[in-house]
Amino acid sequence: MKVRILGSGTSTGVPEIGCQCPVCRSADVLDKRLRTSALVTTDDGASILVDCGPDFREQMLRLDDFKQIDAVLITHEHYDHVGGLDDLRPFCRFGEIPLYAETYTAEDLRKRMPYCLVEHVYPGVPRIYLEEATPYQPFNVRQTEILPFRVMHGRLPILGYRIGRRLGYITDMLTMPDTSFECLKGLDVLIMNALRIKPHPTHQSISEALETATRIGAKETYLVHMSHHAGLHREIECSLPPHIHFAYDGLEINLATF
Repeated sequence: MKVRILGSGTSTGVPEIGCQCPVCRSADVLDKRLRTSALVTTDDGASILVDCGPDFREQMLRLDDFKQIDAVLITHEHYDHVGGLDDLRPFCRFGEIPLYAETYTAEDLRKRMPYCLVEHVYPGVPRIYLEEATPYQPFNVRQTEILPFRVMHGRLPILGYRIGRRLGYITDMLTMPDTSFECLKGLDVLIMNALRIKPHPTHQSISEALETATRIGAKETYLVHMSHHAGLHREIECSLPPHIHFAYDGLEINLATF
């Protein structure tokens, strides 16, 4: 299994428009962060996209690997995680693409995209359809089991995903219940959000993410969804424990090495 980090930034991206802070002015490519998303290639060759934000088109042009997307896992309905769904249109040449989302998220998407998430669509729209994802009820994409689990984005309940036995993916989390921690035992790789240094009412800070990573105990943890307030990539990376890393746009993680 492989994971490509398509984007590692928060909702505003990095640099943030109009900001002159050292991070936003940095010339280091590692400090340039599109909105958070990942593309997973499973051991049986399935391509699973986790969230599809407004930078999706640019992310896929950078990747330059045009192939079938077998499923999209939606964590929640916020724009920075679903704003690129219309740009799935070219990938629909391979066939229809299922979007897995909770019931309330699916309802929001139907209201937001009524021109394509209806029974009768007009030509040219993306050929996508919704499948319900329920916390703690697994489903399969090809032969890979996907387990949705509950995390809390402040007071908003959203989804994290365990993909196969070895990979966990969490974004926009502040807390999660004990039941979800139980779902994440024995991971090789955990991808998880860490917004900034200071506490935030709806996202983990870096120190909170380190505490969560320690409790989960994955072999390697990669932090995503960082804002410019997280600091310069190279400086923060040096301060992290050896098995915890700041992810960056374009990073490829090969789980075969673990």
